[in-house]
Amino acid sequence: MVSTFVLLLTALGVICVLKIASVIHRMYFYWKNKGIPYMPNSLSSFVMSWKVLLGYISFADYNQYVYNYFPNAKYFGANSLGTSTIFLRDPELIKDTLVKDFEHFPDHVTFVDENIEPLFGKNIFSLRGDRWRKMRNTLSPSFTASKMKFMFDLVSKCSYDFVNYLFDHPELCREIETKEAFARYTNDVIATAAFGISVNSMKDRDNEFYLRGTEAASGFSGVLTIVKMIVLRSSSWLFQLMGLYFFSPESSKFFKKIVTETIREREERGIVRPDMIHLLMQARDKDSASVSKMTLDDIVSQAFIFFLAGFDTSSTLMCFLVHELALNRDIQDRLREEILQHLSEGNGEISYEALSKMSYMDMVVSETLRKYPPAIFLDRLCNKKYELPPAQPGSKSVILEPDTVLMFPAYALHRDPKYFPNPDKFDPERFSEENKDNILPYTYLPFGHGPRKCIGNRFALMETKILIAHLLQKFTLKTVEKTVEPVVYCKNEFNLRAVDGFWIGMEKREM
Repeated sequence: MVSTFVLLLTALGVICVLKIASVIHRMYFYWKNKGIPYMPNSLSSFVMSWKVLLGYISFADYNQYVYNYFPNAKYFGANSLGTSTIFLRDPELIKDTLVKDFEHFPDHVTFVDENIEPLFGKNIFSLRGDRWRKMRNTLSPSFTASKMKFMFDLVSKCSYDFVNYLFDHPELCREIETKEAFARYTNDVIATAAFGISVNSMKDRDNEFYLRGTEAASGFSGVLTIVKMIVLRSSSWLFQLMGLYFFSPESSKFFKKIVTETIREREERGIVRPDMIHLLMQARDKDSASVSKMTLDDIVSQAFIFFLAGFDTSSTLMCFLVHELALNRDIQDRLREEILQHLSEGNGEISYEALSKMSYMDMVVSETLRKYPPAIFLDRLCNKKYELPPAQPGSKSVILEPDTVLMFPAYALHRDPKYFPNPDKFDPERFSEENKDNILPYTYLPFGHGPRKCIGNRFALMETKILIAHLLQKFTLKTVEKTVEPVVYCKNEFNLRAVDGFWIGMEKREM
C-alpha cells in the first residue's frame, strides 16, 4: 500500500518537473527556434517584469520599454505568463491583423470562465467565435448614431444636474479631485442609460448603485487582480477552491436584481424608456439566425460591461481632458468660444446635432485620447495558422500557431515621435481638418480597430463631450497647488491613473 502511494507520488513529481521543464524550454527557445527577434529571458527582462507585477514601475513605462526593445523590427516575440506572444509595432501589420485578416484573429484573450463569473464571462468583450458574432449583430444596432440621439436627453440631463450641483456648491470647486467627482457623473449616466434608474450621486453620495459600482470597478485593479488572472488561467477549479472572485456575489446579485425587476415592470406596465434596457429587450425579442437569442443573463452581462467600461474608463478620460484644459488656458478659451456659439444658436440648449458639429471639441477629445489612451495594450488571439512577413531585413517569415497572443502597444504608438512629433505636447491641431490626414493609419488606436473595435465608443464620446460643454459654459478651469504635471501614473493599475488623484480648481463664470 505504502509502495503504491510512493510510486504515485513519485510519478506525480516527475510529471510536474517535466511540465515545468517544458514551460521553461518553451520560454527560452520557442521564438529563438523560429528565427525571429525575441525578448530574451535575461536578468534585465526578468527584473523588469517583476517590477511591473510588484508595482515598482507603471504599465505605461513597461509599454514603452517593450516597444523600444527592438526599435527597427516590425514585430518581435516574447512570453507573457508562459504564453507565446507577438508584439506588433508596424502599422501595416496592425492593419492586416485587426482588419484585413481578421478571421485569423477574431477573439480577445479572455481569462474569465463564464461558469465562474457569468456577469463578466457572457459579455461581448469576452465572448468568442460565433457567439461573439451573433452578439455583435444583436448589439450593433443599439450603438448607431440614431440610437445615441435616442439616449442623448438622458445623458444631457445627468450632465446638467451634475454641473449645476457644482455651480450651487462653489466650496467644492476651489480644489476638486475630479476622478471621484466624474465617477459619480458616469455612474449616474450609466444608471439611467443602461439600467433605467435615476440617481444623483452628488446629492445622494452613498446610493447603492454608486457603492456597488465602485466595488465592481475595484475588482480589476491592483496586483491581486494579476494573481487572480494567473490562477484562473491555470486552473479554474483551484480558483473556485480558493474562494476567489472578481466581483463579489453581492454585487452580481445586485445588478441582476435591478435588470430583472426593471424588465418585469416594463413588460407588466408597457413602459418604453429611451435607454439600453429597452434596446436589449428589443434585441431579445428578435427572431433571426444571425443574431443571438438573448437570455436574462446575457442582458445583465451586456448592461454590466457597459456600466464597467463607462464608469471607470470614461471618467478617467474626462479627468485627463480637464487636466489639460486647466494647463492650457488658450485651448480652454477657444473650446469655450465654440461651445458658447452653439449655445447661442440653440437658445441656451445643446442638441445632439450641435454637439456633433463642434469640430474643435472633437480635436481636443481626440488629442486627449492620443496622449492618454483608454487601454495601454490591445490584444488579439490567433485561431488558425498565419504567416507574418520577415520582422526585419535578413530575418525570415514566421508561421503563427493557434493560441498565439498578439499585443498592440497602443500607448507607445501614440507616444512615438515618428508618428506624433513632440508627443508629450498636448496639441489638438494634430486632428484639424488640415492635419488629421497626415496621421499614419493604425498608429492611433484609442478604441481599437476592425470588427472588434470598442462598440461603445460613440456613447463614451457623447457623455464626455456634453459634460465638457456644460462645464466650460459655467466654469473656468484652473491649476491648483495639488495639480501635478506631468502626471505621475499609478504603478498598480492596468490603465492610466494619477497617483494622488487629478486635482484642479473650478471658478464660476459670470453668466
